[in-house]
Amino acid sequence: MPETRNYTYYDFTLSLCPECLRKVDAKIVFQDGNVFMRKSCPEHGFSNVLIASDIEYYKRLRNYNKASEYPAKPITRTEFGCPYDCGLCPDHEQHSCLTLIEVTDRCNLTCPTCYAGSSPTYGRHRTLEEIDWMLDIIVASEGEPDVVQISGGEPTIHPHFFEILDLAKSKPIKHLMVNTNGVRIANDREFAAKLATYAPDFEVYLQFDSFKPEALQHLRGKDLTSTREKALRHLNELNLSTTLVVTLQRGVNDDEIGTIIEFALEQPAVRGVTFQPTQVAGRLEGFNPATDRLTLTDVRTSILEQTNVFAPNDLIPVPCNPDALVMGYALKLNDEVVPLTRLIDPDVLLNNSRNTIVYEQDPELHSHVLKMFSTGISVDAAQGDFHHLLCCLPEIIATGFSYSNLFRIIIMNFMDAYDFDVRAIKKSCVHIVHKDGRIIPFETMNLFYRDDKEEYLEQLKREGGAIYEG
Repeated sequence: MPETRNYTYYDFTLSLCPECLRKVDAKIVFQDGNVFMRKSCPEHGFSNVLIASDIEYYKRLRNYNKASEYPAKPITRTEFGCPYDCGLCPDHEQHSCLTLIEVTDRCNLTCPTCYAGSSPTYGRHRTLEEIDWMLDIIVASEGEPDVVQISGGEPTIHPHFFEILDLAKSKPIKHLMVNTNGVRIANDREFAAKLATYAPDFEVYLQFDSFKPEALQHLRGKDLTSTREKALRHLNELNLSTTLVVTLQRGVNDDEIGTIIEFALEQPAVRGVTFQPTQVAGRLEGFNPATDRLTLTDVRTSILEQTNVFAPNDLIPVPCNPDALVMGYALKLNDEVVPLTRLIDPDVLLNNSRNTIVYEQDPELHSHVLKMFSTGISVDAAQGDFHHLLCCLPEIIATGFSYSNLFRIIIMNFMDAYDFDVRAIKKSCVHIVHKDGRIIPFETMNLFYRDDKEEYLEQLKREGGAIYEG
């Protein structure tokens, strides 16, 4: 009699051994209502990794997978296979939707959770010449980059910070962001005011993990509650577009997801919230991957359970990388929040021509725009300034509305060696400019391409990038 296994085999991919980072075969299976990745390394044995807690959502992911948008200029060759050739190599399947430049290794905090391992004494500041060169590399790859994020370390401590912004603003970049812990914005009102002079097409990407002192102590090494309050007060006074960025760990701050969204909706300057489950990389003190990891679907379910704003059809895969990204968009209209994502026809969503949608104000719950969203009709009208602001959605012409009416939820799952899936990594669209000029996907940068990690990567390459049979 054949033996029936206690799981359902669904798919196959390539992953990594969480211990040695060598490539291994991986099965995707359904078991006990969850999705697991089963893999085995000859040296370190078997692992069964939870990758999704919602089977039906996982099965729908690739219905949202759109045709790849290739970078204008690959930099490295494909020689050892993904993820050993990052640069971007010709085999990568998605251009840089968002590119980070780390202008400094240093930070004014030493967070227990930091993918870059930054601190006040680590590394150095990049020179203006280096930063200008890195910006030009992005432009050469993208033509007109969609979003460039000035990052670190903590970029606001760079001695030439505003000169860096001037350099970036001189390039054909559509939208510029600064990734910051908010300490300098909180403590220096004049600094915040000068930041606001770089608007429009400029945004603050503000670390905002929790309202609980103990959670902040766990994640950031100190209680930053008053710092966050002061930073947001300054940003609201200036109406400087801001995204709140929440690093999530199970049992630390995942119970605050709904509270953070409700708080964000009340802030005049806040355009949305990005939730990032902790990537197992960099400095990660007191983190147990077996108990503290959150999946993308865990976060999505928590949003649905902890708020009354979004329904399931409002939080959908992002077509450029559906395995790793979820998006939900809404309009803020006085005290009303009108979800938009549910109104998109998937056939329009996956159309790279990006039909244009016109939003006209309508006192009766905007029935005109609801109809256009559901049918994907393209209509000509006077342009408002929603143009090009919604990632992977049809372009919107919104007469009478501005970016301040927009609110978005993003879940960004940066895969690590535990849930690494080569199918998704090839579609990674958030990239970092390496200090040697390569453009590296965020996920693999933190696993293989930071300083001392590259020496081990070279060892793996010398072994031939061997794929071990699972």
